[in-house]
Amino acid sequence: MKPAKRTAIIVMAALILAGMLTPASRPLAAGNVFSPEDALSYKRCYYSDISPEGKLIAYLVLVPRSAVEKPGGAYSELHLVSVESGESRPFITGKVNVSSPRFSPDGSRIAFLTRRRENARTQVRMMPVDGGEPVQVTFSGTGVSFFRWRPDGNRIAYIATTPKSDEEKDLDEKGYGFIFFEENLRHRNLFIAAICEEGKAGEPEQLTEGVTVWDFEFSPDGSSVAAAISPKNLIDHRYMFRKVHIIDLETKELRQLTDNPGKLGSYAFSSDGRRLVYTAAGERKEHSVSQLYVIDTAGGDAVNLAEPGFRGQITWARFKDGKTILYMAEEGAYNNLYTIGANGKKRTRILDGKAAGVVFFRPSVTRDFRRFAIVGTGPDVPGDVYCWKRGSGKPKRLTILNPWISDRRLGRQKVVTYTARDGLEIEGILVYPVDYREGERYPLIVAVHGGPESHYTNRWLTGYFNPAQVLAGRGYVVFYPNYRASTGYGVDFGMQGYEDPAGREFDDVADGIDFLVKEGIADPTRVGLGGGSYGGFAAAWFSSFYTRYVRAACMFVGISDLISKRGTTDIPYEELYVHSGEPLEKTWERSLKRSPIYWAHQSRTAVLILGGTNDTRVHPSQSLEYYRRLKMNNHPAVRWVKYPGEGHGNRKQPGRIDVLHRHLTWYDWYVKDLKPLDGPMPSLEISSHYGLVELK
Repeated sequence: MKPAKRTAIIVMAALILAGMLTPASRPLAAGNVFSPEDALSYKRCYYSDISPEGKLIAYLVLVPRSAVEKPGGAYSELHLVSVESGESRPFITGKVNVSSPRFSPDGSRIAFLTRRRENARTQVRMMPVDGGEPVQVTFSGTGVSFFRWRPDGNRIAYIATTPKSDEEKDLDEKGYGFIFFEENLRHRNLFIAAICEEGKAGEPEQLTEGVTVWDFEFSPDGSSVAAAISPKNLIDHRYMFRKVHIIDLETKELRQLTDNPGKLGSYAFSSDGRRLVYTAAGERKEHSVSQLYVIDTAGGDAVNLAEPGFRGQITWARFKDGKTILYMAEEGAYNNLYTIGANGKKRTRILDGKAAGVVFFRPSVTRDFRRFAIVGTGPDVPGDVYCWKRGSGKPKRLTILNPWISDRRLGRQKVVTYTARDGLEIEGILVYPVDYREGERYPLIVAVHGGPESHYTNRWLTGYFNPAQVLAGRGYVVFYPNYRASTGYGVDFGMQGYEDPAGREFDDVADGIDFLVKEGIADPTRVGLGGGSYGGFAAAWFSSFYTRYVRAACMFVGISDLISKRGTTDIPYEELYVHSGEPLEKTWERSLKRSPIYWAHQSRTAVLILGGTNDTRVHPSQSLEYYRRLKMNNHPAVRWVKYPGEGHGNRKQPGRIDVLHRHLTWYDWYVKDLKPLDGPMPSLEISSHYGLVELK
């Protein structure tokens, strides 16, 4: 290739990723399929809040950074859309990071969290809905993590961490700012402040001390709050030890209300303030929120309103009034909305996700309970704003953030079921190659979700790792199995992974591969498998114990040694209570034999290991151990790529760009092209794929 032509191609790639060419204006790729550049540039809505009277919806849009910008996470813009006209207008846009927009009780103002400068602290700011300049409301010394309007609109309450004392700051400056691990923690405190006429908050009053507050909700009359509180400010405490407390705003009295044995979900007051509805796990060993409870705010026993044996998980709830409850349930590939009487009678499904043709998330509801704002997604919709009027048909789509996607040829996506080796029915999502022809076998990529307390719904499945439509455009069939231990299929289904790591759950994944081969869809000699976190555990397992199934694996922030993992994770109690079930000293042999490092010597799979250097959930040593065991057994095709400063997943765009291109290249090399494992590996340098550095 001539230098001038090569340079032009590189400049074009840089322009695409810099955002100077929009996806719609790009020269279309051959066949007009979804490209890696498309996967790195689409926008998506991820949060919405409807005004009290239902005329406006505030929503947040994630806008990816371009490849040539300073490294960082996606921007988060605030927009407003009219429910009646569908007209949308930008509110806070550009290189900003806005979160948690909330309309004031009278609907005239919007408060939100943001920071003006990169190193500034996050504060509450406020603007009239008609526009104007944002006014800073709070001036917390440590930044604000959560806030709510008081129902009268005259006060605002927020959560901020205890700041360092002058003495501690002085010691830090002198080099004595030592870390006493999990000991010198600082609580998240609850504050309340009046809002002055100019919009700024007055002197805040601290309401809690000696406990950590994660979130809260006001009672209807504003005299108290219900708050999720744990003894320590640790992520493990947030997972396993949060209980709902009632705080009297006048006396500051703190009273524990719920005694949920395990994980806590959402909670809300009834319209008269006499009851509280909340979602939680039914037992400490349940790995996810699943049940629906009602309790008197004066105290007493909670009543469970969930159906016995319900094949789903109830994750969110709120009161319509004093007698009726609205709740959302995750059921297989879709979510549904229900109402039920607070006495447990008259359960009614009011919105069927499958019939609506959209996977939606936690809704925002108007004061009169008639209109709902939801973020919706589907096989060809990454995330848009929908409005649904109770009693009407399908939700109305109000935004189309990525109109150019309609110009792409996408692989057909559908929900499939198959029978596992023990007869249990398993569900998953299958994405066909763009040019699929009946009777022809295709290379298969299996994408295993993390958790395992998670599941795939029939939504948009293209991200920077295991991107469904990019793979479909390259001629792969892509499979997203909801193996047992997944959420969305009831408590019994989810509990089948308890005390059985890499057992029946990963057998289900193997059975899914067998199913697709038997159906004549997948080529058994060309199978790749990838996953992150617990899905990365699956990738390591299928490249060791189940190596016969998979020719190439991509292990992203994954687990390789269950013994050392328990001693290096930041959620040891969560791991003990909802996964292992017993202390390590009672599970040595099981933990060893269910660890991929134990089987690494038999690997005949090309293994790509990816992960951040600052991961506290699955420590980078998990990647190191697996890499070492493979290399010490003379494995010819293993590579480990570390991303400096990244945690449990890549937030900044350079790491996302690299993961996307690098693992696609790995699959193409070993799965599609069947390169020999004992031959050369793909080039280390793949930067030419995204136009930053020209290869020599």
